Amino acid sequence: MDLATIIGLIGAVIVVVTVMILDGGTPAELFAHPSAIMITALGAIMATTITTSLKIVTKLPVLISKAIMGAKHDEHELIELLVKMADRARRDGLLALEEDSKKITDKFLQKGIMMVVDGVDPAQVRSIMEINIQQMQARHRAGYSFFTAAGGFAPTFGIIGTVMGLISVLQSLDDPNKLAKSIAGAFLATLWGLLSANLIFLPIGAKLKAKSDEEAHLRYMLLEGILSIQAGENPRIVREKLNAYLPPSAVKGEEDKGAEKPAKKAAAAAKEAGA
Repeated sequence: MDLATIIGLIGAVIVVVTVMILDGGTPAELFAHPSAIMITALGAIMATTITTSLKIVTKLPVLISKAIMGAKHDEHELIELLVKMADRARRDGLLALEEDSKKITDKFLQKGIMMVVDGVDPAQVRSIMEINIQQMQARHRAGYSFFTAAGGFAPTFGIIGTVMGLISVLQSLDDPNKLAKSIAGAFLATLWGLLSANLIFLPIGAKLKAKSDEEAHLRYMLLEGILSIQAGENPRIVREKLNAYLPPSAVKGEEDKGAEKPAKKAAAAAKEAGA
């Protein structure tokens, strides 16, 4: 689970509910007029559906789950894998990576290594893999753009709901006892339009875009590692290159991890010499 998404959503709901209580209201009042929710949320979704394809609409549950779930990749593990393959390629040749590539779970990395093993020109490897990344970003853009667009439509549909409610109010001015309650119900649509846009649609769109950027960043890191292996670069150089893609706080841990094995080997050799 993506804790930031969960904490942000729950925190925002708590703030809204707390403010309502402090102002003398109750959370139940938010749901007093279901029509306000329908006109804003469903109206925004239907309007956004016009702007996109049905294929994107059917994937909405998957997109929402991706926004909530945490990342599945581990940059440190991937760097270690690439460094190991760089070391083996220098010792045994690129063809030795064919068996290793079959065990790789990341499809992007596996595809790149297989092209290296097949002897594809480095320029073509870069071109093919960059096209792969760009197409991935285009697919992701279609997904998060849906929520961004819905976030723009929701407040407008909230105003539409308020206007429709006020029309009904103006048609029943002969009952003053219901007047205040009807006006409050009409403005509830505007509130739901703002809430759905700023607590659901826009945050989900922004989260999906952030995850897309992270995945593209990871793939560019993998591409750099693939090309470094193909060029026969020293594993230490490969590690330094890939560490440049990590935040400074994570690089220290990665460097310690890389130095750990040589230190263990030196300690073992010293122990044997002493014996």
